[in-house]
Amino acid sequence: MSAEPSFFSKFSGAVSDIAGKPVTFVLAVAGIVLWAVTGPFFGFSETWQLVVNTGTTIITFLMVFVLQNSQNRDGKAVQAKLDELILTSQAENRFMGIEHLDEKELTRLTRLLKTAAESEPEHVVDGKVEHLIRDRQTKLKKKPD
Repeated sequence: MSAEPSFFSKFSGAVSDIAGKPVTFVLAVAGIVLWAVTGPFFGFSETWQLVVNTGTTIITFLMVFVLQNSQNRDGKAVQAKLDELILTSQAENRFMGIEHLDEKELTRLTRLLKTAAESEPEHVVDGKVEHLIRDRQTKLKKKPD
């Protein structure tokens, strides 16, 4: 797991972090306001309009790929973490890889799980929670300092 991320992965992560900050939104709004204020100086010409249209289109086009890369990586990392939790817990191993099911199958599975959870008696749920807490406490006690 020590493989260094590619340049594009590092770049997309950095751009995603910057793009998600409030200051970036404020700068974008300020840029549009500045562009709008300059309208009278340029006579609201077609060139003046073309500047903002072209600029925003290029930025949007490029950001789609950068943000999608970052989101794909994050999704795969979360999926790997969930798979690890499934493997190391009492969860059903058959849930590994369900992210590859189609929408109809996922909807059906979600409905079945919800129905099963709702029909489970309260004392069974309480017992599962208590077991998990005891198990976690036991693991923490055994953990070397």
